[in-house]
Amino acid sequence: MSVDPATLSIVSFPDKILLTRARPVPAITDEVRRVAERMLDLMDEAEGIGLAAPQVGLSWRLFVLDVPGGEGRSTETDPPSATASPMVFVNPRILSFEGPVEPFEEGCLSLPEIRGDVLRPPIVTVEATDLEGRTFQLRAGGLLSRCVQHEYDHLDGVLILDRMTQKSRLKTRSAVRDLQS
Repeated sequence: MSVDPATLSIVSFPDKILLTRARPVPAITDEVRRVAERMLDLMDEAEGIGLAAPQVGLSWRLFVLDVPGGEGRSTETDPPSATASPMVFVNPRILSFEGPVEPFEEGCLSLPEIRGDVLRPPIVTVEATDLEGRTFQLRAGGLLSRCVQHEYDHLDGVLILDRMTQKSRLKTRSAVRDLQS
């Protein structure tokens, strides 16, 4: 893999890596840990709540997130809608979705200035590996669920543009064209 984490930065649409399915991370190494730490720093600097490896130019099935409590979000709810601390998901798999899809406004660090209503189920269960090589599961609701689904989509080359309501697609059409040119 051989990546210098210091050189990583957030890439913007229409960068081709954002539209490509990422490859599994073969092993949890010190390099993977350093990349995850750098991704958490970049996410914080950009005031985001999630960031996937393709968004920093790496075709790795890895994402980070940190969804703060407050504004109705909590780690104490069932399912939780916030994180207690930053989380790293290596080679995640969605195990299940619950509930009917609902629209909610989302943005993306790789699509600056573009926001729109995205359709997603309200609850998701995901399984992944942490940076210690341990497998874990998370059942998430609210904004945490949306964040997991959003970052997971990046690993499959899917953007919020692909999941937006028709009305939001129309509203963001000229901003998307500006990014493409």
